[in-house]
Amino acid sequence: MSAPAVSRALRVLAVLEAAGGATLGVSEMARQLGVARSSLHNVCLALEAEGMVQRSEGGYRLGRRLVELGGAYLRTVDPVQAFYQACSDLAFLHDEICQLAVLDGTDVLYLAAHAGRLPLRMTASIGSRFPASITAVGNALLAQLEDDELRQRFENPATRPSWTDDSTTDLEALIDKIRVVRSRGFALDKGEVFPGIRGLAVAVAPQYSGEQAYAVGASLLEVYCNVHIEQQAIEALSAMADHIANPMNLGKSSANAGA
Repeated sequence: MSAPAVSRALRVLAVLEAAGGATLGVSEMARQLGVARSSLHNVCLALEAEGMVQRSEGGYRLGRRLVELGGAYLRTVDPVQAFYQACSDLAFLHDEICQLAVLDGTDVLYLAAHAGRLPLRMTASIGSRFPASITAVGNALLAQLEDDELRQRFENPATRPSWTDDSTTDLEALIDKIRVVRSRGFALDKGEVFPGIRGLAVAVAPQYSGEQAYAVGASLLEVYCNVHIEQQAIEALSAMADHIANPMNLGKSSANAGA
């Protein structure tokens, strides 16, 4: 059933959002929306009464009540749910193998996994543990640590296993690799875990001080990878990380990373 008043109120909020914090008068909003000024004035009064907009010199801007509602929404969204939502909404990652992981000592623990549609069978699943030293998600998380912490944590050679001929097993080589991750902003695994598989990952920016660090990654067939595909993957993973850090950003991020 159509609710014109509600629809018009939502359109007012959208116009004020697009104004980027600037104050808009009723006449200007009516012009942008193509409606009568008199009817829009009543909508603005109703929104003001509920704290959704606030009156300022020259017109209206978004109100504080929206912050409260946004905070209430964010409290209902956990990283796993946000991960799966992003896998569904971001076109590039929809068909790829993706992971959400946290660091646990010298391992990464997979909290969520998206199988994609590629003809590729992976052993990684929810609850799986992999060495952080050789996985892209692990490297993205290790980049959040200082070099001294890395040396202490990975002092034991057993924490740097060799799964393939390309696995990084030397401590100083591992530290050098993590420095590169910090510099370029994403982690890259070329066949260190599975031959012929390229792993890419980015860290998720924490919302709060002391929050558990997360990383999101994708596993691609090396034979199909090139610079363009890798860039698309990084952009999509960055959009996913933004969504997990703040799910309300997904609409804006996916527009840039969907193709």
